Amino acid sequence: MVASLGVTADQQKKMDDIFQQHRLQLIDLTASVQREEVILQPMMAADQPDEARIVAQIDKVAQARAELEKGNARMLLGIRRILTPDQWKKLQAGDPRPGRGPGGQPDTPPPPRKAG
Repeated sequence: MVASLGVTADQQKKMDDIFQQHRLQLIDLTASVQREEVILQPMMAADQPDEARIVAQIDKVAQARAELEKGNARMLLGIRRILTPDQWKKLQAGDPRPGRGPGGQPDTPPPPRKAG
């Protein structure tokens, strides 16, 4: 990807720095999404589901996902500032980031399955 975009060594260093600055936050945000989803799972599997608690937990899952998306977007914006307009267009055209679907949107993972 670096070669196809014509990224300079200085740009690469700056992008690596941005990634490192955001890395711990993204780990925490990803863990938060997973935590809220794990809390939701037994609620959904209960014999007598409590709809109010489930809806409240779904809101927490959605909020955690939104925070993760914002964190990813902040990192991407930092990287975008380093790239030239031509490099950015090439990146958008190819969108080589893993886990991205059509139009560069994040793939939505399937809901977790209950073991058993």
